[in-house]
Amino acid sequence: MSEQDHHHVDRDEEATFSINRRRFLQGSSGALLAAGALGPAFAHAAASGEGSARSGGRQASNGQTFDFGNGATAPEGISSVPASATGRPMPTLDQYDPVAPDERLGWAVVGLGDFALNQILPAFANSTHSRLAGLVSGNADKARQIAQQYGVAESGIYSYDNFDEISDNDDIDIVYIILPNALHEEFTVRGAQAGKHVLCEKPMAPTVEACQRMIEACRDNDRKLMIAYREQFEPHNLAAIKAIREGMVGDVNLLSVNAGVSLDPEAPSAQWRLNKALAGGGSLYDIGIYALNASRYLLGEEPTQVFARIHSREDDPRFAQVEDNVAFQLIFPNGAVANCTSSYSTPKNNEASVFGTKAWLRMAPLSNYYNHWLIVDDGNQRIEPSIQEISQFAAEMDHLSRCVQDDTAPHASGEEGMQDVRIIRAIYESAATGEMVSIESDYERDPNLLIADSPNLPDVWQQSDS
Repeated sequence: MSEQDHHHVDRDEEATFSINRRRFLQGSSGALLAAGALGPAFAHAAASGEGSARSGGRQASNGQTFDFGNGATAPEGISSVPASATGRPMPTLDQYDPVAPDERLGWAVVGLGDFALNQILPAFANSTHSRLAGLVSGNADKARQIAQQYGVAESGIYSYDNFDEISDNDDIDIVYIILPNALHEEFTVRGAQAGKHVLCEKPMAPTVEACQRMIEACRDNDRKLMIAYREQFEPHNLAAIKAIREGMVGDVNLLSVNAGVSLDPEAPSAQWRLNKALAGGGSLYDIGIYALNASRYLLGEEPTQVFARIHSREDDPRFAQVEDNVAFQLIFPNGAVANCTSSYSTPKNNEASVFGTKAWLRMAPLSNYYNHWLIVDDGNQRIEPSIQEISQFAAEMDHLSRCVQDDTAPHASGEEGMQDVRIIRAIYESAATGEMVSIESDYERDPNLLIADSPNLPDVWQQSDS
């Protein structure tokens, strides 16, 4: 399945059928990547571009060079996503000057499923502050094969059983947890106890209590914890935030944010996504979290109440354990209302519309890896800013690397991830009781935090005057 067709199943983190870690290791063998398949896998990678060319890298078929930050180069014939595929200028990461390869922080990727292979590992070619230094997998042969392709030393290969030995590897600074949701807590805690900073995939964990334990483990070991909210680094999303903050749409009254896809039960990642013990929930945890998180960062406020309904067809075996369709309404302190949906049984859609007193704004898609667009319309004129695509994965990894190097707090902190899980639990409670549920939380974040760290953000105000 292509990334553009099935964005939701790209995080195929070595599919499993049981929360038991021993069976998790056994289940991973089914995802073994054949040697001849690596080339096509790279073709689906998040875009590389002019900014990813590094001195000494191997030259690809289009004349560009690709270096993964550790001296390794891409196989022959690997090139960036063509401009025709994205409809945008070739992506670059031009916000930050790259540091010398030996000054980049070493990363270990924990879990070598489809998402890691097709998106995260190739993204190191775009990174300016991060390099691939380790791999963690339940399949030793698979890990060695990928390590050879990416120039990872044998000493940087670990299994889930000996993962704790990563504490002895000074070449690895950060671990990226790309595993089924129920395993996020265990490997985040073990990573922090091993002295490594942690980037954990969303959703952070199935419960608020697990999130709190993850935060405490990183705090107790003086390690940084970040949750992988890549949209918080995506330029179209950031431009939308800036337009709202600068008053371009006026006072926001209403948001409509939707996330849907038709989940293929035969896809390897669907096997754990449809298992409640591993996933924590269904479409809400997996893709509804995009709608929830976007509502929060677009408004720059935290919801105080939620009302929800859940519906799953009884004759659809996919939803024996997890929910399919979720509709939830978030109430914000300023009076704005966000109407959000998530679904595992609709044609792919992910979009956000913001309606204000001066104009409306729309992003569609909201959370794709590329090919975004943004529209602002005040009833008299319509603006579609020309915004350059980037590798969201490289951007979020480099953000955490810079936070470690500069000893600053990451934008998407553990508390940010826990807030989404807290609201998700309230959504489930509302759907179960049929009542409006209050969200008890004192969490808050600077509404300008995300755009303050985006020096090259386009000025949509200027474009509206042209």
